Amino acid sequence: MLKVGIIGYGYWGPNIARNFNKCKGAELVSICDLDEKRLNLAKSNFPFIKAYSNPEHLIKSDDIDAVAVVTPVFSHFDLAKRALENDKHVFVEKPFTSNVSQAEELIEMAERKKLMIMVDHTFLFTGAVRKMREIIESGELGLLFFYDSVRVNLGLFQHDINVIWDLAPHDLSIMDYLVDYKPSAISANGTDHFGSGVEDVAYIAVHFGDNGFIAHFHCNWLSPVKIRKTLISGDKKMLVWDDLSSDEKVKIYDKGVNVKTREGIHDLLVSYRSGDMYVPRVDNIEALELELNYFVDCIEKKQKPFNDGMAGLRIVRMLESADKSLKNDGYKIKL
Repeated sequence: MLKVGIIGYGYWGPNIARNFNKCKGAELVSICDLDEKRLNLAKSNFPFIKAYSNPEHLIKSDDIDAVAVVTPVFSHFDLAKRALENDKHVFVEKPFTSNVSQAEELIEMAERKKLMIMVDHTFLFTGAVRKMREIIESGELGLLFFYDSVRVNLGLFQHDINVIWDLAPHDLSIMDYLVDYKPSAISANGTDHFGSGVEDVAYIAVHFGDNGFIAHFHCNWLSPVKIRKTLISGDKKMLVWDDLSSDEKVKIYDKGVNVKTREGIHDLLVSYRSGDMYVPRVDNIEALELELNYFVDCIEKKQKPFNDGMAGLRIVRMLESADKSLKNDGYKIKL
């Protein structure tokens, strides 16, 4: 039985605690939060836990096998490092760390101590994303042309990170999971409309060398409507994922463009194809439940998870490069 302690009981911590508490292979032992009100709420919801206001007490506890770090990103590195130093497996909220060098240090330490790191890229465990991966791997879409993602809403401003670090980890991790192509460069543009020091609207382009594939991400805290939509186009079919749809999250369109080149002439003959649309069945199991069961299972079987530290590092590298591009008027940064 894996004994788990959780650091952070703010917005996401209660969901982590609830799912670890019902995980058959895990035992929720302790919760830590600096805020007395949040800690009292944790004790009210889980009367059997040990409650700590100091994360060091939890990290050093002999009763803990794994630590879940569910705190603001600036604290991820120090807390995860201390947990690894005390021989604990680590589950870290996204994004993994604040920069690439921190991520690399944690990965090296975990490998040296034979401990596991898993980064909480929850969307990878949703029925929609798992179905999308199945469809892409089957070749149904054909050769991929582009990946276009929109994640916008009004509000939920952060004070310590900009809109890229807040929203883009979701969609960058999804793209990283779905697409086998290796990105070669990244560029980004954005604006801080209120002089807060953090950009509230941003556009990211991920480039993939000479294969013609490109990915684009729109992140926005100022949209009048909430949109969570992704389009993936291939030369055979196209896919649309609307995460806000209750019953038709994924749609497959038999639409596209057929291009032929006349012999001896450079003019292109273009014809448009418009066929049927269908909605594949998508599992409706809670993603976080699947993810935490997978975390426990990987530790028990000593298997490397697909959302391990290296996966977290790939996302942090893209985030860091996008941020650098953002601060340099959209200059393309090589990955």
